[in-house]
Amino acid sequence: MINFILDPGGGTPFYRQIIDQIKFGIASGKLKTGEQLPTVRALAVILKVNLNTIAKAYKELEILSILDTQQGSGTFINANGIILTDEEKQRKIQDICKEFLTIAYTYGFSKDEVIAELQNNLNNNFYNNLNNK
Repeated sequence: MINFILDPGGGTPFYRQIIDQIKFGIASGKLKTGEQLPTVRALAVILKVNLNTIAKAYKELEILSILDTQQGSGTFINANGIILTDEEKQRKIQDICKEFLTIAYTYGFSKDEVIAELQNNLNNNFYNNLNNK
């Protein structure tokens, strides 16, 4: 299961953030085929959002055949794999970089400090450690 995190200041609607997190959870392997997601009500309570927000996200993912809702049983990750287009990947990395840089610069880090820390993490196999979790 993934931990959903909503950014109220990001400008992206909550339902879209939920969709993106589910899609990227599947693409990264953190969400597996057949895994059950929280109910609409449960996720709305956890995220402190309106039920309709979760229902809209789930419904869009059902239309894309990413989720399968079984009345009385729950909502599950469908067997169809997620293949991210190059455009989706590019958009996501741009969003991640913008958010990261905004936070770093807000704390007063310079461009050189940011680059040095990124290189340090890459050199210390940070990426490989993430994939082994």
